[in-house]
Amino acid sequence: MIGTSLIVSIVRKGWGSAVLEASVKAGARGGTVLFGRGAGINEQEKIFGMSIEPEKEILLTVVRADLVDIVLDGIVRAADLNTTARGIAFVVPVEKMVGVAHFMRHEPDKP
Repeated sequence: MIGTSLIVSIVRKGWGSAVLEASVKAGARGGTVLFGRGAGINEQEKIFGMSIEPEKEILLTVVRADLVDIVLDGIVRAADLNTTARGIAFVVPVEKMVGVAHFMRHEPDKP
């Protein structure tokens, strides 16, 4: 099996679609969007004494190892991750993967 990696992107609510679109444009074949909320010390904003729930969108994108840098760069640009408080993205190597036969082919599917 070819090497694969998981790119995890955690961005502000409403930015998930832009990040997913950028990752596909950069060569990813898709991704999974989950919804969550932040719970860190920087996530305790209040307006008029009421706590704001810091909602996040979490994108899971599995890509071939040779595409990691290109896709990650697209994600960074789309979500403006080099700016403070915009989000975070990190890469985790995938040791085993099942259920995605299209990853076994090196070329994208052609209609």
